[in-house]
Amino acid sequence: MKKINYVKFVIDVIMAVTFVLLFNKRVFGGMTFHEVAGTAMGVAFLTHMALNWRWIKNVTRKLFDKKLPGKTRFSYGLNLLLLLCMATIMVSGIFVSRVLFPNVNIGNEGWFKMLHISLSFLTLIIVGIHVGMHWKWVITVWNKMLSIKEPKSWMNWAATGAMAVVLVFGLFQIYKTGFMARAASPFGLAGGNAVAAGKGMDRDGDGDGGKPFNRQVQNDQINGTSENREGQGPPEQGSFQHDRPAFGEERHRGREGFGERGHEFGGNVSPLSVIATYTGIMAVFVIAAYYLTQWYSKRKRKIV
Repeated sequence: MKKINYVKFVIDVIMAVTFVLLFNKRVFGGMTFHEVAGTAMGVAFLTHMALNWRWIKNVTRKLFDKKLPGKTRFSYGLNLLLLLCMATIMVSGIFVSRVLFPNVNIGNEGWFKMLHISLSFLTLIIVGIHVGMHWKWVITVWNKMLSIKEPKSWMNWAATGAMAVVLVFGLFQIYKTGFMARAASPFGLAGGNAVAAGKGMDRDGDGDGGKPFNRQVQNDQINGTSENREGQGPPEQGSFQHDRPAFGEERHRGREGFGERGHEFGGNVSPLSVIATYTGIMAVFVIAAYYLTQWYSKRKRKIV
């Protein structure tokens, strides 16, 4: 196996670990780590694209060729979507930066902050699908690194058991964090519905609390004018505040039983806890993508 594959593997692992750590802004001291690590990950992502440039170039040339396999075409589209999402996250991160780029300000910071946060959840799903579609390559490189020529039967059983545990854990984390509502929030922003986006970023998934939404207050907050209008009083519970703490700053309100300061959104945050939570969530989509890819390949072989 070419040594370049080992380099790709190491870069991919570092990117995955760094990405999940960015889901909590209190990890390793706060915003300094968040912005530095996010910038470093952007550079690593561009390196990843450069290392796979030959594949990108070849597929681009054959994209409209009917002989190009559907799996390859889908993988190309998924990678393109991942590139757009990552680029948007990095650019919006610069616009809301407090440490590395504090003087970059183009206005409407609240909207860019919502975009930066909400798109990260959707990107985690895309990354999971991407890894799942290339899981055979991951296993091949891993076995080569550990000099495993032929996995023994007990290894296969252990791997199956571990996968089942990870799947259950990941599904529980998806429920506990309200992940799917958050992953859907970029579609609310794209449709001009900042209310839906705000609800998606509500940790408990109950954004409006059953109360009517004050649209004027919401518009003021999205546009960066969150001060209360005279005589209107405080914002209603349903409104999404653009400066509301996100990721590591939001206080947990008790649904998960962690008290006033939650496992993920307050106090001293354990990096291992954050890694476990979001790697577990990503693993759900890795597993789903892997088995769907296997099913599709078998189906194609039967047709042929």
